[in-house]
Amino acid sequence: MGDYLKMYRDEMIPAMMKRFDYKNPMQVPRLLKIVINKGIGEAHSNSKMLEEAIAELAAITGQTPVVARARKSIAGFKIREGFPVGCRVTLRRRRMYEFLDRLVNVAIPRIRDFRGLPRKGFDGRGNFTLGITEQIIFPEVPYDKIAHISGMSITFVTDAETDEEAMALLEAFGMPFVRMREAVTAS
Repeated sequence: MGDYLKMYRDEMIPAMMKRFDYKNPMQVPRLLKIVINKGIGEAHSNSKMLEEAIAELAAITGQTPVVARARKSIAGFKIREGFPVGCRVTLRRRRMYEFLDRLVNVAIPRIRDFRGLPRKGFDGRGNFTLGITEQIIFPEVPYDKIAHISGMSITFVTDAETDEEAMALLEAFGMPFVRMREAVTAS
């Protein structure tokens, strides 16, 4: 936490104040929480998959996940109300900054054929959601003990007013977004 929080206070706040013409340091957007969500479609019929997902998320985040349960019964998917459908972790403060550090410096560089994070993951209110397709990019997950390759979504919740401010904040933290010229040619 020390490195990223210190960097935010010492370098990012003055730079963001200058770039966005803020009058007060409290106007500078900050990262509020990181939510990691892992859906498991077969969790209701195969409890071992749910246990594996919980163990993996706990190893990745250092925090015990909460089991997400179905709110409604859906006959087409053979899901009843209250069945487990996934798990999630909400990280704040010290664990949030540690996870962000590991994600940016260790996990993202391990993604195969990586060309940058898509800019379309912003929701219009300053939050960014990133989809990871393989949990093996995290070194905390033992490769030889994985039964199924599965993905997860990681949401960065900020108090930024616009997506532009949130993107500037996340870029300052080191998130490697696709450059605009590359994004236009890739489409």
